[in-house]
Amino acid sequence: MERHSANLLARYLDVRSASESLIANLSVEDCQAQSMPDASPAKWHLAHTTWFFETFVLEPFEPEFAPFHPSFRVLLNSYYQGVGPQAVRAQRGVMTSPTLADVKRYRAQVDGRIASILASEPMPTGVAEVIRLGLQHEQQHQELLLTDIKHLLSFNPDHAPYALPLAQMQSPVMADDAPAPVQWLAFEGGLFELGYAAEIDGDFAFDNEGPRHRCFVAPFEMASRLVTEGEFAHFMADEGYRRPELWLSRGWDWVQEARRSAPLYWHSEGTGWALHTLYGTRALHSPSPVVHLSYFEADAYARWAGARLPTEAEWEFAARNQSVTLPEAIAQDPSFHPRPADAGNSPPLQQLWCQAWQWTQSPFTPYPGFRPEPGAIGEYNGKFMCDQWVLRGGSCATPAGHIRESYRNFFPAHAQWQFSGIRLARDAR
Repeated sequence: MERHSANLLARYLDVRSASESLIANLSVEDCQAQSMPDASPAKWHLAHTTWFFETFVLEPFEPEFAPFHPSFRVLLNSYYQGVGPQAVRAQRGVMTSPTLADVKRYRAQVDGRIASILASEPMPTGVAEVIRLGLQHEQQHQELLLTDIKHLLSFNPDHAPYALPLAQMQSPVMADDAPAPVQWLAFEGGLFELGYAAEIDGDFAFDNEGPRHRCFVAPFEMASRLVTEGEFAHFMADEGYRRPELWLSRGWDWVQEARRSAPLYWHSEGTGWALHTLYGTRALHSPSPVVHLSYFEADAYARWAGARLPTEAEWEFAARNQSVTLPEAIAQDPSFHPRPADAGNSPPLQQLWCQAWQWTQSPFTPYPGFRPEPGAIGEYNGKFMCDQWVLRGGSCATPAGHIRESYRNFFPAHAQWQFSGIRLARDAR
């Protein structure tokens, strides 16, 4: 039990330290601002993840619990109706209190109290499971912090880089002008077990990844790599954003309402396109995966290309049947941008993991037999199983060790600010 507690404490401290390292080179102003309602200030991410541990670990398990500050119960509650009211999401950036210094003190105090609980003998029943959930929750917010700060910095006139001072690096070397050729990989399909299995996927899963159940997949083909910036530029040159026959009805309305003509962060430079990245602005690079696409854009491109998006069952079937399995930990790229596929000797399915979240055509709905956990914790995923679409595979901003074959991310069809891209599929020929 002591070793178990020590390992969990070490894991806890590692994850918590990683969150604070993400703001090490941000100014107080950077951490305060909120660029749109879907995003949150960096300061809020640090505070809310701490609120999670205070609310769901300390409050039920700590003897003589007292909150760090009573107002935090409302200010830092994201969407847990079972806990109580929440502050208006779109107004997080105008709340100047608590300050960033207050948030850091809050984190330090809660960390000390969590360490005391983990050191207690016996450790309270059930506390380890909630802490593991809280750590996975914090890793999700680490990715959100990066995507939110990227969106915020895109409004700066100089497009100041985020990753350059953090990693003390230049833009990644972009050598090849031609992308790796696409291969269409055939899968026979059939009955298989879809969803989380501890013996395969590790000792943690979110509730939406199960129950594991039998699923039938018809024969299909999947592209060996992600769609590139150059390929998406060809779609644009072919009037892709001006052809209603390529778009879902709601997608066409979405294009028209904002006169959209390019992915998020693409800017016309007269002779070509420039892209805002976390390491600065750069010219379009044809072999690099295109990212920051909505479901609407991904679906329209697939239709234009004579293909479709995979279902999530097809994606997981392919992932579990490739010759190279998911590494236990994938090192996070300090450029925080996906890399081109390898044109040389490489696995048949490239860029499957931690390059770009891959849209599927599957709505985010419960698996057969799904039941949310009782209480406020049960609000974590189940309440969002409506008007959302499943993405798979992780992105270049996903923390190392956070992804698995059964992982189900989800966003509404209009969402662009995540590192979301396209892997094509088609029916068997």
